[in-house]
Amino acid sequence: MEPLRFTDNKLFLLDQRLLPGQINYVECDDWRSVAEGIRQMVVRGAPAIGAAAAYGMALAALEREHVPTAAFFLGLEEAARGLKSTRPTAVNLAWAVNRMLEVAGKLVAREPREIAGELSAEAGRIAEQDVATNRRIGHFGAELVPDGARILTHCNAGALATVGYGTALGVIRSVVAAGKRVHVYAGETRPYLQGARLTAWEMCCENIPATLLADNMAGFLMKQGKVDLVIVGADRIAASGDVANKIGTYSLAVLAAAHQLPFYVAAPFSTFDLTLRSGAEIPIEERPETELTHFCGVRIAPEGINCYNPSFDVTPASLITAIITEWGIIHRPDTEKVARFFAGQGHE
Repeated sequence: MEPLRFTDNKLFLLDQRLLPGQINYVECDDWRSVAEGIRQMVVRGAPAIGAAAAYGMALAALEREHVPTAAFFLGLEEAARGLKSTRPTAVNLAWAVNRMLEVAGKLVAREPREIAGELSAEAGRIAEQDVATNRRIGHFGAELVPDGARILTHCNAGALATVGYGTALGVIRSVVAAGKRVHVYAGETRPYLQGARLTAWEMCCENIPATLLADNMAGFLMKQGKVDLVIVGADRIAASGDVANKIGTYSLAVLAAAHQLPFYVAAPFSTFDLTLRSGAEIPIEERPETELTHFCGVRIAPEGINCYNPSFDVTPASLITAIITEWGIIHRPDTEKVARFFAGQGHE
């Protein structure tokens, strides 16, 4: 699965709005079209939009490679602001844009054309590193999953949400690769149905046993003893270990605690935002009301009804059994453990 690829100075985004029924790539030849692709959910998932934004910065540089240096950097700053404004919750996006700006800043003495070439190469490195990072997350996470585990997941934290392999689903892929048996329960993830459309599709494509269920069935499934653990991805993690992820994640964490089930979060270091003390400081994106009032273009709610459609919620660290990163596992995360983990670069 290739959610994005960069060829001939163009970024091609797999249009995830059309999956699983249709495979189509949207061509982006400037940073504005990349920003629109991120905003309109052509590409989604924190690591994937981070990589897409990096390529957006590369396109902004290529677009201005023949202008004077001052104008070149003004164009980069404009692109950075535009890309960062597309989706406020997932910190990987801003992380990737800032990394591109830092690279450009170190090359200020060079010609814009040279800088543009280096930024294209840097975007490629970000994409390549994402896949390697996900495989390391999968390696550490696989140690936590017993043979025969029945795993509940939410939203899509798979290959489609990253440059490849996935975070939460990357752990599942690693478990399967290690020869363990698993069964995946994929919550549909209302209202955008990332679980039904994307996670279920990934599992079917790879012949990993899976069952789709409506979000409001999770508690009953746990009560029946049919779930052994929950694993999800993340869009931003505060210094306290509080985690912002797709709306509905908090409910699953509460249910998992009530049924004494492990609740795991799989995410790279780039998803941590240590400038935020707690999850209360994480900005929560609100999506258009039409995602609630319409389905496939057909209105399913009455005209004039008020809507509330936050795209994410925050799960407190107290409900999280462990956060799985590319450098190891933070068990029972809190502010002190997260700080110590970063200071030692992992391996708790």
